[in-house]
Amino acid sequence: MTSSSIQPCASTTALDGQQLAKLCKTTVPAAGNEALLAKIQALIPDYPVRLARTGSEWYRLGGIVDMHGNRIANDLVEWAERTYIGCGKDLQALIDHTQAQQLIATRQTGNTLHFVIQTGAGAEDFIQLDIDKIREVSDRLLVNPKQPPEDLEEFIDPLDPECIDPFNIGTARYAYRRKTDVAVFMAELNGHHPDRHPVQRFMDDWNRSSAGQKKALSEDWIVRPFRHTGRFGEQQINVELINTQTKNIAQLDDLQGKKGLPLHNLLTRFDRQAGYPMAWYFYLLKGIGVTAHCGVAVYKDLSGEFSYLPERDAAILNDWIASPYSI
Repeated sequence: MTSSSIQPCASTTALDGQQLAKLCKTTVPAAGNEALLAKIQALIPDYPVRLARTGSEWYRLGGIVDMHGNRIANDLVEWAERTYIGCGKDLQALIDHTQAQQLIATRQTGNTLHFVIQTGAGAEDFIQLDIDKIREVSDRLLVNPKQPPEDLEEFIDPLDPECIDPFNIGTARYAYRRKTDVAVFMAELNGHHPDRHPVQRFMDDWNRSSAGQKKALSEDWIVRPFRHTGRFGEQQINVELINTQTKNIAQLDDLQGKKGLPLHNLLTRFDRQAGYPMAWYFYLLKGIGVTAHCGVAVYKDLSGEFSYLPERDAAILNDWIASPYSI
């Protein structure tokens, strides 16, 4: 499906966070995540839903169970702080209680699944759903008897834990993390930045390039939005673009002496492997296998006797030479 074949989205109200969170809780995870995808698709049947990327595995502190795997607490940090207060802020009393109960700390491991829904023809016109697929396993004795903690911080996250053979705690589960209507988010982001944000410029370049005529941006790129509160209480937002390509693409970092037809052939091969025209330029902006030297070399070709880029793409490159940027 090309971006030009997508019609504007009339409504995405079915994708509210509360409904998505409930959907995640009532769906049993499977290896391919097809059941989850099908349920999301049912919420918005007029627009195809696609799993764009499965993120790298992460882990974080989990909860607490006893030696038989019975749940004591879902949140280790909250339990430790509350129980420490209940022990009169006596660390030794907390340690004694923990050892008497033979408590075990768990860890959560998981991946974040990134689903995309193309809702219009523009680079920004997609919705991204980020959903965690989580597994919980036993990790360690809550207190190492050979090296007990010296303070509450070390109790929660010890430097030298007493690890045990892991066993599963319950079953895997999905957890809704975030919905990002990218067009709405980018409009808000632009309101926080006096100059055009590099990611916005990337999207603008995509829309006017040969790539944008051939392919939707969300087929090869997703977003990682950031929101946090500054030291003076101000709201700060930012965004990063993540490439989802899984194919091995030849790098364009050694262009010594390349120009004219040999350089054009390298660009053509790169674009063919990536799956769309002008791919080399967008990879250059992200610094994935293509250096700025490539852009300069192509510009020199076009300024001389060679003319192998479409006019729309040559104009984008000229603008980049006049005002370079990266994301």
